[in-house]
Amino acid sequence: HVQLVESGGGSVQVGGSLRLSCAASGDTIGRYCKGWFRQIPDKEREGVAGNEGDGSTSYADSVKGRFTVSQDSAKNALYLQLDKLSTEDTAMYYCARDPAGAGYYGRGTQVTVS
Repeated sequence: HVQLVESGGGSVQVGGSLRLSCAASGDTIGRYCKGWFRQIPDKEREGVAGNEGDGSTSYADSVKGRFTVSQDSAKNALYLQLDKLSTEDTAMYYCARDPAGAGYYGRGTQVTVS
């Protein structure tokens, strides 16, 4: 089955940017629905950005205009560009393949905005 490994998180000041990467192995992600989720302690995981198999994208209202999801099928990777970060974006970020189905998730990468 597919394995997902996120990277690129870190600490950043308000208004700053980060680029998260999700490297997939064991299977392809290109033709599947996939996306980015985030979670803070004691809160439910929430969807941030989605990327369908046909390349179409969707975003949570809270990140529209600030976050951009993209994929590189040749590298079997998914990315999330985070711009204009606010303290409310502080969370553990996870990438997922087929979240509504088999639900493969990585272990996450922490983003802290202060």
